[in-house]
Amino acid sequence: MDKLAIIGGRPLYGVIPISGAKNSALKVMAASLLTDKPLTLYNVPRLADVDMLLRLLEQHGAEATFDGSTLRLHAKDIVSTEAPYDLVRKMRASFNVLGPILAREGKAKVSLPGGCAIGARPVDLHLKALTAMGAKIDLDEGYVLAEAPEGLKGADISFPFVSVGATEHAMLAATLAKGVTRLENAAREPEIADLADCLNAMGAKVSGGGSATITIEGVERLHGAEHRVLPDRIETGAYAMAVAATGGELTLTGTHSDLLGAAWPVLAETGVELDEAEDSIRIRRNGARCKAVDIITQPFPGFPTDLQAQFMALMTTAEGVSTIKETIFENRFMHAPELGRMGAKISVDGQTATVRGVPRLKGAPVMATDLRASMSLIIAGLAAEGQTMVNRVYHLDRGFERLEEKLQACGALIERVKE
Repeated sequence: MDKLAIIGGRPLYGVIPISGAKNSALKVMAASLLTDKPLTLYNVPRLADVDMLLRLLEQHGAEATFDGSTLRLHAKDIVSTEAPYDLVRKMRASFNVLGPILAREGKAKVSLPGGCAIGARPVDLHLKALTAMGAKIDLDEGYVLAEAPEGLKGADISFPFVSVGATEHAMLAATLAKGVTRLENAAREPEIADLADCLNAMGAKVSGGGSATITIEGVERLHGAEHRVLPDRIETGAYAMAVAATGGELTLTGTHSDLLGAAWPVLAETGVELDEAEDSIRIRRNGARCKAVDIITQPFPGFPTDLQAQFMALMTTAEGVSTIKETIFENRFMHAPELGRMGAKISVDGQTATVRGVPRLKGAPVMATDLRASMSLIIAGLAAEGQTMVNRVYHLDRGFERLEEKLQACGALIERVKE
């Protein structure tokens, strides 16, 4: 299993191009199952998660060609309406093929996704939304059996709490439903608006994407289209926090601050200098340590849960005491003990972590528990004195494209150690 070796204590200087958003790419890829015409996607990151979903789409009958960051998908015929456990268990986003196959073919059999290290993350809201649209749902030996032989029907759906996955899944399915579907208390993340843009390019009638109320007027069929995936806001925030932790100056290209929601003003509160051009942002910290800032993770436009671990790494060497409250997922402080191995002073009480900043961290062997925790350990390792060895970096390959290459170009001493 690969490791990443880091010699820290060096500031970062240079330019990092931001890749396309993984969380958006996966959902617009699933949209290719809604039509028998080609869908061409630009700015698609080459990641393990993208490769896994490609395997599943091909199993359903989609033809795929990947050229650089351009992905062409053509699901002329759905040759299988079953998504097997071996493919779905590795990535939760795979479950979102259920709605498109059901909407197009009138039936689907999809494995329930596997467990997750950061909490249960059940799919109940997904299934309730499909049921509201007239689908008959049964569970059998770990599989969801869904039928809608007469097609799905528009419905008014109010989510009891904000769910990005359930919002996206309902949007995908509703595009081919008869009538109008209204989603209330919908997720507002930028990826939701990006999915709506892609679906509309394919001939769907989606309005309100990115707001709390989304309306989808069903159409008989969708056509082919071209769509450019938006920049990855989590990658943007992670590299911004990396240079805030190490010092130096980075320009992040192909992205913008609006994607970060509350994380952008929070970064400003820490004392780093922030500037924005039309298609890039610049982050600089020279001299003084960052200031401690309190955060509470919330649905967009609040502080993203997917940047909580990276922000905790930044706060470990900040001046003062910060509190971090996690409201989205349970069990999402598993990186705290690993940061403690590097000299961080973190105490956890339920869903709240208190971080008492120290002048410096010291390198140590650490183990990643999930994707975002992996990046927090990278940030800590870049800022720490001495060598840090990050184990189980396969998590990083799921969500950060060319991580070592991008950091090496900015002066980081980081390399992959293969075993």
